[in-house]
Amino acid sequence: MSGEADLLRRLRAMAQAPAARGLADDVALLPTLGQQLILTTDTLAEGVHYRADDPPETVGWKLAAVNLSDLAAKGAAPVACLLNYALSGDAGWDEAFLDGMARALRSFGMPLIGGDTVALPAGAPRMLSLTALGEVPEGQRVPSRAGARPGDRLFVSGPVGDAGAGLALLMDGATEPPELIRAYRVPMPHLTLGQSLAPGAHAMMDVSDGLLIDAARMAEASDCAIEIDHVPLSEAYAALRGESVEARLAAATAGDDYVLLAALAPQQEPIRGLIEVGRCKEGEGLSLRLNGRSVPLPARLGYEHG
Repeated sequence: MSGEADLLRRLRAMAQAPAARGLADDVALLPTLGQQLILTTDTLAEGVHYRADDPPETVGWKLAAVNLSDLAAKGAAPVACLLNYALSGDAGWDEAFLDGMARALRSFGMPLIGGDTVALPAGAPRMLSLTALGEVPEGQRVPSRAGARPGDRLFVSGPVGDAGAGLALLMDGATEPPELIRAYRVPMPHLTLGQSLAPGAHAMMDVSDGLLIDAARMAEASDCAIEIDHVPLSEAYAALRGESVEARLAAATAGDDYVLLAALAPQQEPIRGLIEVGRCKEGEGLSLRLNGRSVPLPARLGYEHG
């Protein structure tokens, strides 16, 4: 495949939904009667959000997955997406990227309905952007970062730290254990769980930059304090890094986990698969207790741009 025309040919083959208008118009027409429309967009920058030597099909998957994770945190069902794509000048890379993205879109039922293409100067880092649209039934609450209340229990939908450990392994030239590498390259959005949690969650978001920094953001938005007293680790992570306080701090600040972080009322029965990690309290800010003792917060709570 070479050039914009060939790229558009592939994209038109993927964009079969009526709303796409055959990618022959500047807009997509999407009926939303009886629904709340949820929109989100994410950009992956080469050298920032993925490594230049990451397989392009995993980059395509990841671009779709990080947007789907945002929809999951609102309890939204995917409706459609728009791709803004920077042609790389490498036809094989572009083809493999689209294969990976198409696989994710099929897996989670999110059709491509439009977007834009540009050409970058030779050698420029790739910039890849996707806008996702989801829907929530009219009248159903859409949780935000705000809304957590003192007394709420805080849960995540899976262990943290695997993706950060996978990235560290790649930076050291290692390729094992494969489940940690895969966690970094091929995140899995928790869509079904998000749809089940959203109606009753006081606050919910996905953990993209690290458990500690995202919990601090929820505390600030909700005007309450949050105490983290557990950092759940996978078996693969614990086998590699151990289960010390230092290992848990590394896991809680690494980012790229894309698990859900939810504040639930204390009397609410948690859905199967959730892991309790803390609680909301009166006051403000974030605190940390591990192994029954107070632990000073690290200087870096997680990933921040700039």
